[in-house]
Amino acid sequence: MLRRFILLFVAVLACSTAFSQIIPKHEVRAVWLTTLNGLDWPSSKATSAAGIQQQKRQLCAILDQLGRAHVNTVLLQTRIRATTLYPSQIEPFDACLTGTAGRDPGYDALQFAIDECHKRGMELHAWVVAIPIGKWTSHGCRQLNARRPGLVMKKGDEGYMNPESSQTGAYIASICREIAERYDVDGIHLDYIRYPENWKYTVSRAQGRENITRIVRQIHQSVKAVKPWVKLSCSPIGKYSDLTRYSAHGWNAYETVCQDAQGWLREGLMDQLYPMMYFRGDNFYPFAVDWAANTYGRTVAPGLGIWLLSRGGEGNNWPLVDITRELHVLRHLGMGHTYFRSRFFTDNVKGIYTFVEKDFDTYPALTPPMTWQSAKRPSKPTKMTAKNEDGKFRLQWTSGTDHSGGPYLMYNVYASTESPVDVSDVRNLVAWRLTQQQLTLGSEDKTHYFAITAIDRYGNESEALQNIQPRRVPVVEWLENDGRILQAPDIDPTITCDYLSIESMAGNVITIRPKDDKKISIRTLPNGVYTLNAVDRQKHSRRIGQFQVKRTRPKQ
Repeated sequence: MLRRFILLFVAVLACSTAFSQIIPKHEVRAVWLTTLNGLDWPSSKATSAAGIQQQKRQLCAILDQLGRAHVNTVLLQTRIRATTLYPSQIEPFDACLTGTAGRDPGYDALQFAIDECHKRGMELHAWVVAIPIGKWTSHGCRQLNARRPGLVMKKGDEGYMNPESSQTGAYIASICREIAERYDVDGIHLDYIRYPENWKYTVSRAQGRENITRIVRQIHQSVKAVKPWVKLSCSPIGKYSDLTRYSAHGWNAYETVCQDAQGWLREGLMDQLYPMMYFRGDNFYPFAVDWAANTYGRTVAPGLGIWLLSRGGEGNNWPLVDITRELHVLRHLGMGHTYFRSRFFTDNVKGIYTFVEKDFDTYPALTPPMTWQSAKRPSKPTKMTAKNEDGKFRLQWTSGTDHSGGPYLMYNVYASTESPVDVSDVRNLVAWRLTQQQLTLGSEDKTHYFAITAIDRYGNESEALQNIQPRRVPVVEWLENDGRILQAPDIDPTITCDYLSIESMAGNVITIRPKDDKKISIRTLPNGVYTLNAVDRQKHSRRIGQFQVKRTRPKQ
């Protein structure tokens, strides 16, 4: 099996750029959003009502940008260093929100992040740092040591939860269960679920692996008992173990830090893995093949060290091609991809964001279904209706039936000029993970057919409800653009206009511009169809026209 994957890997390396047109319908596209010291978010403090709103705007701006690049999974750091992002009954607030550890920020940041991710069709996984608990003198470490001294070990000036204590697993499991019980998270993501690298072992490596696996097993049981559809994942060391022809050079998950991550997939303790593959060349590709050969039907989305594209640090300043080649190979191996960290991605270091948005993830993708947990598909929606209202198109439908026992169904909407709509082609997907049974679309000058599917919390998708007759919408004139600049038309003086907005065909506002802006930059918009709208102070919107962004790829 591994030999077959290695031969495939060699073939992919030889012509990896040829696979840029592969468009998978199901693929994890994730990002780690770090809150420790506000590294990715927040960059301001919530010490007043204005500060709260500023933090919220910052997060929404980040999520909007991630959404435009079709990221579908946000791993939000929620337990930081024995401190939390939410009002926990177990541990104090982290200082990232207010600047003061233990201080209530005045709003529930985790709940806000969940709501905003779900509005954008993204999953939110609560990222829980398991073993490290910060400096020995830090607020979280001191409080935990005072309450549960048997759980805490000091190594240098750092505190760690003791992986050899029989109580450590129960304690971390209680935090994960608290999150799963109180919040509509899509996953619990465990970080640093391993022995510290500076640990002086008094047990065998086999016993060390059993100690960590015991902790994982307790967390799995606690989370799945509450909500079995919540995905459990972790971020293991990027090299599982030495390979026959390639050494891990003393740094791997299995032997060095007692992380039996592939065993956790095999045993069903993990639904997903996000290996930290911050390497290149022979330190990356053979080990990626090893992960792909040992998924046991689960999902693996290796983490890419895009911070290494930046300048200044030792070993940094990678060329962009090192990351883009890894992306192509991971896709051809059938795995997802994850970026560490969010800010390096949204800051577009060396053009990584532009590459992903314009060339690699140009269409959305759904996260793979958890068929190992539940494989029964919901029944399809019924009674689709489509109405033309105020120049826009309103679709409505009746719910399908959920057979999984989950709390609610979501819906995907597809559109095409051909009937029946091919719902296997993600290029036809115009809206996804909707929780309401309706959708308002902008007008187009073509006859469209629509298809709607239901999707349960495990990701199982129903058969499609297809409309028999195409829905004709008004013919409108295309607004001129060259793929970089949109030429805005003169606005009818009878229309009240305080500013202009550009919306996607799903009705999502992408950008807002001054009303007198005649030349609007659209360089960051991916190929597609959009509407230009006049908006008044009461936020009433009226369509001015529509335009199509259709850039051709340069010949190789």
